[in-house]
Amino acid sequence: MEETISLKEIYQIIKKHFGMILILTFGASLVSGIITYFFITPMYQANSQFLVNQNQNQNQTESTVELNDVRLNIELINTYSDIIKSNRILTEVIDELNLSLTPGALSENITVANENSSQVVTISATDPDPQMAVDIVNTTVSIFQSEIGELMNVDNVNVLNPAELPANPSPVSPNVTLNIAIALVLGAMAGVGLAFLLEYLDTTIKSEADIEKILGLPVIGVISTITEEDVNQRVARITRERGVYNGQTKKSS
Repeated sequence: MEETISLKEIYQIIKKHFGMILILTFGASLVSGIITYFFITPMYQANSQFLVNQNQNQNQTESTVELNDVRLNIELINTYSDIIKSNRILTEVIDELNLSLTPGALSENITVANENSSQVVTISATDPDPQMAVDIVNTTVSIFQSEIGELMNVDNVNVLNPAELPANPSPVSPNVTLNIAIALVLGAMAGVGLAFLLEYLDTTIKSEADIEKILGLPVIGVISTITEEDVNQRVARITRERGVYNGQTKKSS
């Protein structure tokens, strides 16, 4: 037999465990904020841009030049991306800046990107030190610009915007607001899920409706729960009633 649950039952379950859900929700947010602030190292990013510019052949028509240039630029930029992150370039960057990193580790902190059909390439570097991030990206572009002529016999790289250290650098990661928001949602989901799990594991019978649901039989009678306070109130009421009755009997005599 398939069991179904109504919206009213869902509301009652959430209401019953609402305190636990709140604790898990705000607890997860608090833990996320503490970890983000005190245990995750902030990373700073610096960006530099350079232009890849091809020389045009005067014997070609203008339309042919434009089409070939676009295709050649895209192919060159993809090649340049691989060269920039190659061990040859990054080893020189490490030596010049005296970094305690391997070329592979440094490569993970450097990204190369460009928009579709654009001759402008953006290089980004991240580091816990904002000044070092600037130095890494500028040194990488400088060494690449000096080495590309020897590697590919071209001189078509021009720096557009070298990286500069801002007055008040702000980290790009971790994103405190995003982390706390994610923890808030996950905490709420975990709280609701745990509430339904506890309700599912709780097989005790608490009401007449549970009896009808489990046994499939109608309830024909209910024995009320009598507490000690109920007994005391009952005894006191009977005592008062007897006292009144005895008084009335004496008056009648």
